[in-house]
Order: sequence, then C-alpha cells, then structure tokens
Amino acid sequence: MNPKPIDWYAIAADPRFIELHRRKSRFLWGLMAFSLVYYFLLPLGAAYTPGLFSQKVWGSMNVGLLFALSEFAVAWGVAVIYSRRANREFDALAAEIVASVRTSQNA
Repeated sequence: MNPKPIDWYAIAADPRFIELHRRKSRFLWGLMAFSLVYYFLLPLGAAYTPGLFSQKVWGSMNVGLLFALSEFAVAWGVAVIYSRRANREFDALAAEIVASVRTSQNA
C-alpha cells in the first residue's frame, strides 16, 4: 500500500508552518548579516587601518593575517550555530507539521 502524497498546499497554509518560516528566515537573515559585516571588516580594516593590520603578533604573523584566518572560524561557527538551532527547533517543528498533515489526510 502506497502512502498518500503529502499535501504541500495544506502545509504551506498551516499557521505553524508560516510561523516556522518566519522564525527561520529571521534567524538566517541575522546570521547572514553578521557574516557579511565580519567578512567586509577585513578589506575595510586593511584599507583604513593598515597600521593595525600590519602590526606583528608573532614572527611574521600579523593582525591582518590572523583576522583573515579568523574568517574560517566564523564560517564554521555560523554553520554550527545554524545546525544546532535547526536540529533543536526547526526540524522538530517541521516534523510536527508534517505529522499533523499526514494524520489529517488519513482521517
């Protein structure tokens, strides 16, 4: 016996889905804004504060190079933050919505 296909229109109209989409979008826009600001701090800092960015920290390592390398840590951090939030909150809400639509289809 094949299960009935999911009614995506019913899911899209569900107020819980609309709220989930709103919360997820707001969270992702916030992460993206933070990432973009942090990303553009590197060229702006290099252009407007070259003395700071060329300051030696250890050996030939300077502040600008450390800041550039920190971009990788920030990217990984954003990915970890999103995956934890998605696993804890967004995925659970999505599964709840799909389950309720499936039970209403089977009724």
